[in-house]
Amino acid sequence: MADDPTIGELFEAKVILGMDLVRAVDAYMADPATETFEIGGSYVLNLAGAVEASAYAQRVLVDPDANMMRRRGVVRAAILLARPEKR
Repeated sequence: MADDPTIGELFEAKVILGMDLVRAVDAYMADPATETFEIGGSYVLNLAGAVEASAYAQRVLVDPDANMMRRRGVVRAAILLARPEKR
């Protein structure tokens, strides 16, 4: 694993579980301004920053025709690409 792993790499290594990802998406959907989110027991992620870093997620989230499943999917993808901070 890289020295500065992404959430996706931590997920593949089973450091972060599927339920952690669901909770992160839920937290973002409840409050898109969430900056500090504990994930995987040892990491902290800026959820707002992770989603803002994805131009595709930004486009989908403002699309009035995008359903909730698609919105959640792009938020999940943005989170998987993000690099958390180790606590």
